Amino acid sequence: MSVLLVEDDPLIREFVVEALREAGYHVIHASTGEEALAWCEHHVALVTDVRLPGQVDGWQIAERYREQDPNLPVIYATGFSPTPPRPVPGSRIVKKPVHPEEIVRTIKELGEEKGAPPG
Repeated sequence: MSVLLVEDDPLIREFVVEALREAGYHVIHASTGEEALAWCEHHVALVTDVRLPGQVDGWQIAERYREQDPNLPVIYATGFSPTPPRPVPGSRIVKKPVHPEEIVRTIKELGEEKGAPPG
């Protein structure tokens, strides 16, 4: 299972990547929205910071990925966002600082929801 992590803080990115890999996920990470969009077709889940350097924010990354995969689980991580949240169905917002294990747990929960039979 692949996860794309988009986080501009290198220390946070390192901790979360390590936790996800220890939980058995294949992790690709990016520090900007532009980098993240380059990986647009290969993921089971997206974990993204809301505020990122550059012209593309976490909301836009998720919207673009959802054009390819409408059921993609998305986790938004934010400590502060001047924009009102606009999460997509099948997503969660976690407040920073967030423990990497919370992200791992949330990915598992979203994956179970995605795979759960309708009803």
